Amino acid sequence: MCSQVKDIVSIRLSHCRAERAASEGQYHLAALHYRNCLEAAERREDSQAVRFFALRLAHCYTSMGLSAKAQAFADLAEYAPAQPVRRRPDSDAPAGGALG
Repeated sequence: MCSQVKDIVSIRLSHCRAERAASEGQYHLAALHYRNCLEAAERREDSQAVRFFALRLAHCYTSMGLSAKAQAFADLAEYAPAQPVRRRPDSDAPAGGALG
């Protein structure tokens, strides 16, 4: 649990740094911080956060004129699952699955 809290705090700090850099037009720096956030979201298997940070990266790369990279991150956001498959702690079946 403690490592999850530290991870959330580090994601939040990176997100704040990225937002500030983007607001100042420092898109290379913003992309660096958003990439850290995206990687942390992927480790946490948080599909909503993956979509959010992928879209933020797409915006940064668009602003830098790197349309191919922007499209790659836009595609990642589009194909990230809407909700992760949650498993019951005592089973390999999905949480909504039958109890059998």
